[in-house]
Amino acid sequence: MATLDRRTFLKFSTTAIVTGAAVHAADAEEIKPMTEQAENHAIRMPAYVDHSHLVVRDLPMVSAWYQAIMGLSPIEKTASGETLGVAGRPLLTLTTEGNAAIAPHNAPGLFHTAFLVPDRTELGRWLAHIAHNNVPLQGASDHLVSEAIYLGDPEGNGIEVYRDRPREEWNYLQDGMVKMATLPLDLQAIYDEAPKDKWNGMADGTAIGHIHLQVSDIPEANAFFRDVLGLDLMATYPGASFFASGKYHHHIGANIWNSRGAPKRQSNMTGLANYTVRFNDPAKLQAALAALEKLEIPVTRNGDSHSLIDPWGIGLKLEA
Repeated sequence: MATLDRRTFLKFSTTAIVTGAAVHAADAEEIKPMTEQAENHAIRMPAYVDHSHLVVRDLPMVSAWYQAIMGLSPIEKTASGETLGVAGRPLLTLTTEGNAAIAPHNAPGLFHTAFLVPDRTELGRWLAHIAHNNVPLQGASDHLVSEAIYLGDPEGNGIEVYRDRPREEWNYLQDGMVKMATLPLDLQAIYDEAPKDKWNGMADGTAIGHIHLQVSDIPEANAFFRDVLGLDLMATYPGASFFASGKYHHHIGANIWNSRGAPKRQSNMTGLANYTVRFNDPAKLQAALAALEKLEIPVTRNGDSHSLIDPWGIGLKLEA
């Protein structure tokens, strides 16, 4: 497949608002190991999302898809699941349970896991790969701070793949929030600019830039992510809030577009079992733990990991 039909690609660009909100990466540059990433990279902030854990019905099929289409590599296998990642960095765990019930569309849980690629070139290389494999998209948007492409895995778990624009191109408002939008993204241009060499999976430096959740109530989300976890409210949209540390555009998004007023997620549902927020600043972790204790939210400690269930029944791990 040498070229893509512009109309086929651009028809997705107006649908991004129903599939997600923001994106991350950097200008085209030489790929660097994650340990050499810029100081303002998403995972160099005081707190960031480190890992996502999904419960699936067909583990072999879903794992094979993430390897073939998303370019993740196996890192560890257990009796109940697999952990996949990039260049030895764990990003996604897939497990299966015999009694797992398919989560309703409106259940709290995952809206999408967002994979942040190093630059626009790598976004284009991945786009060319999925186009050549006839993978359908759900949307694509220019969010001013990033360029994002949306799709779903075979069991309907939302995915975003994005690159960040350089931080100096972001615009911050007087209230400290970052200016974001949902504009059409020229997928054809991204595809045309990308090298058409052999694609060998996600580039070294790929990380989870953010995770976007379905919750039941936005004021409750603001209270939890801002006042308990200590993240800053960086942007708002009708029915959604976006939180981050270090003035990043967002590490966690929360919306009620499908899930307004929904009951708590049940523990045996497919989809997002838990995700991990890692603190580069241990003091911020201790502050979050103190806030959880004050609210009498149970936390279980296992080594350096602190596990809890959030107000919507979603598992959350806090680590430093």
